[in-house]
Amino acid sequence: MTGKTDEMKKVRDEVVNLTTSPLYEYRISNGYHAVLGEGSHDAHFVFIGEAPGKNEAEQGRPFCGAAGKILDEVLQSVGINRADIYITNIVKDRPPQNRDPLPEEIKAYGPFLDRQIDIIQPKVIVTLGRYAMNYIMEKFGLQFEIEPISKAHGKVYTTKTLFGDISIVPMYHPAAAIYTRELKETLKEDFKVLKQLT
Repeated sequence: MTGKTDEMKKVRDEVVNLTTSPLYEYRISNGYHAVLGEGSHDAHFVFIGEAPGKNEAEQGRPFCGAAGKILDEVLQSVGINRADIYITNIVKDRPPQNRDPLPEEIKAYGPFLDRQIDIIQPKVIVTLGRYAMNYIMEKFGLQFEIEPISKAHGKVYTTKTLFGDISIVPMYHPAAAIYTRELKETLKEDFKVLKQLT
């Protein structure tokens, strides 16, 4: 267990000191934290969003704002304990005004996410939103199966990795359900598929 924790600490330290990141100055000038992720380093499920928001950057924790409350509720609805999963984002620093991450930001932070996945070696990766879906499906050789999130949500894609077979499940980002109530019901329905993947 300590091996994984030590490896995660190395990733954290490198991200915190990533002065070449396009978002480093923004983090420092606002007194924000880099948001590495949290949860079990032996998680069966890894959940990946796109980038931290204001609450997350202030607290240094992923999904701790309004979207996080929705995520917690949806996890609870299918009997998954948040402490048992690992949750992170592709981009580890908050983009200004919560805008979408830019390609160069995804490029800067992607290798750290790749290492986190290699350390944890999950059986299931749940992507939250289209940026995470596109990144993960391309990473695992499923780029030809990518379709709009409105079609891909709740589907299960299986692929091989160096550490065994894994399932990738694209989901809507919980933030989308803050403003569109029906989407919360869609999320709850989609999350039911995770019960079959435990």
